[in-house]
Amino acid sequence: MIERRNVLISALTGTAIASVSTLAHAKKSPVIKKFLPARPAKDVDHAVVYRREDEFCSWPYTMGFWETADGDFLQSFLSLTVAYDDPNNINHDNLATRATDRRMVTVRSTDRGRTWNGDNPIINMLDRGNNGAEGSLESFGPVNYLDKDVLITNFGQNFGKPDARTYIQISKDSGETWSPKSFLPLDGLSSLTGLNSYLVRPDGRCLLFLFESAEDGWNRRPLVYGSTGDGTEFRFMSMITPQHDPNGNAAGDWSTSHAFGGHRWFYPRAILLPNGRMLCILRCQRDPRGTMWSEVYYSDDGGRTWGFLSRVNDWGAPGSLVRMSDGRLVVVYGYRLPKSGIRATVSEDEGKTWGPEIIVRDDGGSWDVGYPNAFEVEPGRIGAIYYFNSINDPMQVVGGSKGGVRHIARSIFSVD
Repeated sequence: MIERRNVLISALTGTAIASVSTLAHAKKSPVIKKFLPARPAKDVDHAVVYRREDEFCSWPYTMGFWETADGDFLQSFLSLTVAYDDPNNINHDNLATRATDRRMVTVRSTDRGRTWNGDNPIINMLDRGNNGAEGSLESFGPVNYLDKDVLITNFGQNFGKPDARTYIQISKDSGETWSPKSFLPLDGLSSLTGLNSYLVRPDGRCLLFLFESAEDGWNRRPLVYGSTGDGTEFRFMSMITPQHDPNGNAAGDWSTSHAFGGHRWFYPRAILLPNGRMLCILRCQRDPRGTMWSEVYYSDDGGRTWGFLSRVNDWGAPGSLVRMSDGRLVVVYGYRLPKSGIRATVSEDEGKTWGPEIIVRDDGGSWDVGYPNAFEVEPGRIGAIYYFNSINDPMQVVGGSKGGVRHIARSIFSVD
């Protein structure tokens, strides 16, 4: 009996030792390394960029972010006057119906995003020089998109809906004046939504990253338009993803508005690597209040064809992708599950794999946070500007745990 017991103990001990050894080895593996616990950001600094007690400020990711020829940053965001005494006042579906009283606010930074002129912003910048008029870009050409003074915006009407239309505007003087709104041709698409997302190839062709919403509203496809001729016309070039998700990750019996249902791929935004590869980051979701994630697609032929590269995270979107001066890639994204806030992750192999999460902040007062634009402040330091509401805000939405005043904030942190 004693002998059998010793054999059993020996066997169990051996198994335990083997398990510990295996775990120790796994921690050194690059595959396992990315699953290390999320860690707080290093040397993080937060600041409020723009806040008004009676305004709902939001969605900088889709409203326009530019770097001018002299190195200034321009960031636009939406602002609506609201009263925080009723959760219905800040419901996104209700806000979307207020197309006539919304303001586009633009703030500027002259020091790589460290400080912003939130006390003296520009209101409705895109109307400067055109009074909100619509027209053709023909008289505005030719356009040299390699000129750093040239800025582009592509936005539109009925954002993300089955009847969405998108226009483009161009500035040749770093945002001081803008061309009239020129609507893009549908080229047989059922709709077209722009989100101020573009990239200029080394040959001077400007690529717009847009998405189509199918006629029923439940199948979004990211796509690319390219500039032609003298730069005043844009035409369809390529689809980024398959027509339908083969895994059905966003499929469901949705009985809600299109904004709060499942969509596999949308919000495309791309960067160009030094080797010529394009990386395009996409938002995927089942529920925008938390169950969403980011994926990366790649193109090695200038945006003509695309393939899947990686899933960035478990949850968090939309993600802003930035290449650091040392070659590493960083994605910063809103995290809308508890504890909500802003997170980031780093890739050391050009987006094939991603490291453990970095918690930039987790003091969100509700899921209604995020939409960052990220940038490198200086070597090793990343900045992000986003919209936020704080759990510690002295003004909380009346009627439950709905968080505080929606405002624009920025964070800067070190990437080790």
